[in-house]
Amino acid sequence: MIVHPSTLPDRETPPVSVTDFVLRLADDKPDTPAMIDGASGRVVTFAELKRLVSSLAGGLAARGFGPGSTLALIAPNMPDYAIVFHGVARAGGTVTTVNPVYNAAEIRHQLNDSEATIAVAFADAIPTVLEAIEGTDVREVYSIGASDDCASYETLMGDPIEQVPVDPEEAVVVLPYSSGTTGLPKGVMLTHHNLVANLVQANAALVYDETDVALAVLPFFHIYGMQVLMNGVLAEGCTVITLPRFDLVQALTLIQDHKVTAFYAVPPMVLAFAKQPVIDNFDLSSLKFIFSGAAPLGAELQEECEARVGCPVIQGYGMTELSPITHATLVGDQKAGSIGVAMPGTSVRIVNDDGQDLGIDAEGEMWIRGPQVMKGYLNNPTATADTIDSDGWLHTGDVAKVDSDGHAYIVDRVKELIKYKGFQVPPAELEALIVTHPAVADVAVIGVDDTEAGELPKAFVVLKSDAEATADDIQDFVAERVTSYKKVRIVEFRDEIPKSASGKILRRFLRDEERAKRA
Repeated sequence: MIVHPSTLPDRETPPVSVTDFVLRLADDKPDTPAMIDGASGRVVTFAELKRLVSSLAGGLAARGFGPGSTLALIAPNMPDYAIVFHGVARAGGTVTTVNPVYNAAEIRHQLNDSEATIAVAFADAIPTVLEAIEGTDVREVYSIGASDDCASYETLMGDPIEQVPVDPEEAVVVLPYSSGTTGLPKGVMLTHHNLVANLVQANAALVYDETDVALAVLPFFHIYGMQVLMNGVLAEGCTVITLPRFDLVQALTLIQDHKVTAFYAVPPMVLAFAKQPVIDNFDLSSLKFIFSGAAPLGAELQEECEARVGCPVIQGYGMTELSPITHATLVGDQKAGSIGVAMPGTSVRIVNDDGQDLGIDAEGEMWIRGPQVMKGYLNNPTATADTIDSDGWLHTGDVAKVDSDGHAYIVDRVKELIKYKGFQVPPAELEALIVTHPAVADVAVIGVDDTEAGELPKAFVVLKSDAEATADDIQDFVAERVTSYKKVRIVEFRDEIPKSASGKILRRFLRDEERAKRA
C-alpha cells in the first residue's frame, strides 16, 4: 500500500459538540459582530448569537425535540440560519439542510428520507413547503420572516440551556444531501466529531486574526458554505457577512464597504473577478486571499485573477461526505492548479482501475481516510459500502495526482471522463483552457455519443456580451494547445451554463439535453 500522508503536524480534536466549538470565543468578544446581513444591514453580535441559539435549543428541548429528532432548514444565507442550525445542534437534534429553491416534490423527498418532524423556512418558501409536507411526518412549519401562513420560528424560543449531552463521535448533527460519486441525492450523516475535526484540520490553512471579515455568498445549505464559512469563520471569532445569492456588484460593494479580508468562491466567481470590467470600479485592497473550491480551477485563470485583484488565489478540495475539506493551499505555498496539501490527519491514496496504489505524479482515483469521513449514507448501507471500503478509505470518484511536495492536483471526475476512441479526455481540462479565450465568458464540456469514436468532446460556450467568435475559432484555439485526441469536435453557443447553487457545472443536464435531441 502506498499512502501519501499529510505533510502537516497532526492536531487534536476536542471532544465537544460543534456548537460549543463554534461559539467557544463568544464570551470573550460579546459585542463583536458575529454576523451581518448584507442585504438589510442587520447585525448579530456574538453575545446575541449565543443567547438566541441557547434559547431556541431550550424551546425545542421543552417540546420534546432532541436526540433522534430531525428539523428541516430551508433558507438562503442570513444570520437566522446559524441561529436555527446551532439551536437544533445544542438541543441534541439533527438538522437537514434543504436547497431553498427546490420545488415541492424535491423538498418532500428530503423530508421523507430524513424523517424530519419540524420545518423552518424563509417566508418566500413557506407556500412551497406547506405543499411539500403532505405525506410526510412534518407537523409543524415555522417561518423566518413575516408569513400569513405560519408562526415565526422565534415563537419556539424558550429558557436558554447548555448543550444537551451527545456522543460527538456517534451523534449525527447534520444531514446535507449529496449524489456522492453516483446516483440520486442521499443523506450524508455527519457527526459533531466530523464537523469539529474538520474545522480543526482546516484551520491549518485557513488562518484568521480577530479583525478578519468573510463574505458568505456560497449557500449555507451546502457543506462548503456551512462549514468553511458559517462555522469556520465564527469559530475563529471573526465576522461573517451574508448574502442570499451571488450578485457581482453587490458582493464587490460589500467587500469595499466592510473591508472584507476573505472571499470564498467557486470557479465561475473567480472567472468574474478575473474578467469583468466592473471590478476596476471597486477598492478590493482589503482582501487577503480568495479561496476557490467545489470544482477544479485552471492554473491560467488562477494566475489571471491574482494579477487582476492583487491577492493570492488559493484552492481547496473536499466533498460533502468529507465534512468537507481534505486539501487546501497554505497562503504563500500555492502552486498554480494545485488544490494544496492534505490537511492534518488526512491520508491519501491514488489508485488505478485495478486497485493498485500509485506513487508520485501518477494519475488515479483519490481515496481518503481521516476523522472527517462521514458516518455513512442515511438509510443506504449499500451506497455507504460502495463509497467507504472496509478499511475506512472513502473512494472520491475523482482522478488526481500528488507531487513530490505533497501538493495534489485534480485531473477530473471519474464518471465524467470523456472516452474518445479509447482515450480519456478530462472535460475540466478543456474548460479551463477554453475559458482563457478572450471572447469566452463561460464554458462547459461533455461527451456526446458517437458511433465511431464512442464519445465526442462537445463545448457549450457563452460569449462575452461585446465579443464575437465562431465555432471554428474555438476549435482552432483548443487544437493549437492540446494533443489530437483532446480536440473539441463540436461547439454550441448558449446564453448560460446550467450550474448548481454551489456553482458546480451541471453536466448531467447538458448530457440529458443531448440524449433527448438524439432520441
